[in-house]
Amino acid sequence: MTTHSEEVPTPEQHLRDEMVRELIEVGAAQSPHVVAAFGKIPRHLATPDEDMAKAYQAEYAAITKKDADGVAVSSVSAARIQAMQIEQADIRPGMRVLEIGSGGVNAAYLAEIVGTDGLVVTLDIDRDVTERAEMFLAKTGYDRQVQVFTADGEYGLAGHAPYDRIIVTVQAADIPPAWIEQLVDGGRLVVPLRMRGMTRTVALVRHSDHLVSDSVELCGFVPMQGAGENRVRLVLLHDITGEEVGLRLDGHPEPDVDALRAALRTSRAEAWSGVTLAGNESNEHLDLWLTTALDNLPLLAGTPAARERGLVASISPLGVPTLVDGDSFAYRSVRRTDTPERFELGAIGHGPQGQKVAERLVEEIQIWDREHRSDRARVEVHPAGTPDAQLPVGRVVDRPHARVLITWP
Repeated sequence: MTTHSEEVPTPEQHLRDEMVRELIEVGAAQSPHVVAAFGKIPRHLATPDEDMAKAYQAEYAAITKKDADGVAVSSVSAARIQAMQIEQADIRPGMRVLEIGSGGVNAAYLAEIVGTDGLVVTLDIDRDVTERAEMFLAKTGYDRQVQVFTADGEYGLAGHAPYDRIIVTVQAADIPPAWIEQLVDGGRLVVPLRMRGMTRTVALVRHSDHLVSDSVELCGFVPMQGAGENRVRLVLLHDITGEEVGLRLDGHPEPDVDALRAALRTSRAEAWSGVTLAGNESNEHLDLWLTTALDNLPLLAGTPAARERGLVASISPLGVPTLVDGDSFAYRSVRRTDTPERFELGAIGHGPQGQKVAERLVEEIQIWDREHRSDRARVEVHPAGTPDAQLPVGRVVDRPHARVLITWP
């Protein structure tokens, strides 16, 4: 008589397998190399104080360090975001890859994919972070394949350049020249790029002295530190502890704060577009269109208590696009329709011109629906100082090192 026994996966392997299954289902992991890497790396070892099952949740990001103000400055990004960025980068065996913003886990995934014929260099400005990365890579056996450096990511790492791929895992507001110079022509830079307050992980292909996107995805990352630090400024319109409401400014015109505080206390004006979204349909592409089309569109942020108090009708951790016009403002909102799981887009206005501003915002929502709903934004990065005449028509975001453009078909 013969016996047949199947190897039973360990609890951690079972968790990894379930995570990979979910990553495939949501489209974050697609290529065989990415699927294999995420099914192998024991990512829970990077967060030993966390529950193991939580470490393998596809959407779970573990905060590993905060600054003196309680702001997260380092994290292990969610597996879905890591897989999405690696897919955007199109990592292949034998490539030379620079990772800016360390932690260890992502570097191990990269090393697994590029193999022994490739090179992975990971760097971070914070020695605490690189020490944790070194410990994780030693535990998992990737310390022989990954070189870890403590350095300011603003300058890349010229000693191992050029790179086929550069992956940035911290939010950046600018594209330093070193990132372009250290990338091979035709190489890919994947970066969580903040444009007028909105962060998207953008895959950019180098074409000589400029970069052109071929993938733009919604994301969230801790902000860059060091020479490239450029944080959003929050202006409070309601400052009662626990129910704060404010505007996040990222190069937007300076608001009349007193007038807008008074406007927030006025009755709401509403305008509705007739444009609907399914309950599971993202508004990320709409929001990029709005910030392309409208000049003064900061993000309205607030606490859940502010919504419960009725101060605002909509709130989001990422902020809600808000059109500001002098003493009045209007922000994007939604309401239920008679059709199950469909929601109508509109705007809520406050202030003397609240109705007019809300209607202006709704007008752009309708234009997006008619002309761009099936389109995706294109992002280009050109050197600072490039004349306007040499740039495509679109929204220009000027930064110290680069002119970032958002354009549409």
